[in-house]
Amino acid sequence: MKLSSPNGIALKWTANILLLLIGVVFVLPLVWVVLASFDGGATLSVAWPKQWTLENFQKVLTPELAFLPLWNSLLLSAGCAIVTVVIAVLAAYPLSRYRNRFNRPFLYAILFGTCLPITAMMVPVYSLFVSLNLIDSLGGTILFMAASSLPMAIWMTKNFVDSVPISLEEAAWVDGASSMKTLWTVVVPLVRPGIAVVFIYVFVAAWGNFFVPFVLLLSPGNQPAAVSIFTFFGQYGAVAYGQLAAYSLIYSVPVIALYVIVSRALGGSSALAGAVKG
Repeated sequence: MKLSSPNGIALKWTANILLLLIGVVFVLPLVWVVLASFDGGATLSVAWPKQWTLENFQKVLTPELAFLPLWNSLLLSAGCAIVTVVIAVLAAYPLSRYRNRFNRPFLYAILFGTCLPITAMMVPVYSLFVSLNLIDSLGGTILFMAASSLPMAIWMTKNFVDSVPISLEEAAWVDGASSMKTLWTVVVPLVRPGIAVVFIYVFVAAWGNFFVPFVLLLSPGNQPAAVSIFTFFGQYGAVAYGQLAAYSLIYSVPVIALYVIVSRALGGSSALAGAVKG
């Protein structure tokens, strides 16, 4: 039934105006980033550049400011995502397939881990890293970031594993496959789109993580781009807006590329389609 009354038309226009305002709020910062990155005299205001220039990109595209920090970000984010996904799959499979009275309490216990503020955890974590001589270690930082991402990753992965019919695994067991072989040859291929979602979620969260690398990675050679971006915030409130905008564009490219690659690889379809004939 269409809204044809005056009240219905007014409600429709109100909703459209609100959606338009919300869209403007999200689009304006993106417009500023694009325009300011090509503006030699960029300010905090959104303005059309008087003279288009690539000077901002030339200043930030250096090994110290861009290439090394971006490489460190890639190592941290990819390492964290890979470790998290592997452990989440290994944890989610038994939680999905083997029912006992401890499953639900365990799931709620690990979910409680997402409620702990990272700022409160960093004091004991820093002390632990000092005692283990892991301060300024990329490997140690990857493991901690993976551990902090695991609770939500396990919950998400378990939901995807639950969607796989157990009859497919039973057929593999009849053929003599072990539980571990069944997991990697039957379940994982079927939940590949779900695993990709978890991977992207963890990767993006790690890519934008500032606080953990800032505390655990001390030397400039190990710091990721999320930390080095603060180089453009000078003393006494001075900010290099043009360079900051150019760096922000470069900083967003790997994440956008990841979305494109994964979406093309998966094709937007579920691997479960056609797996079971009803």
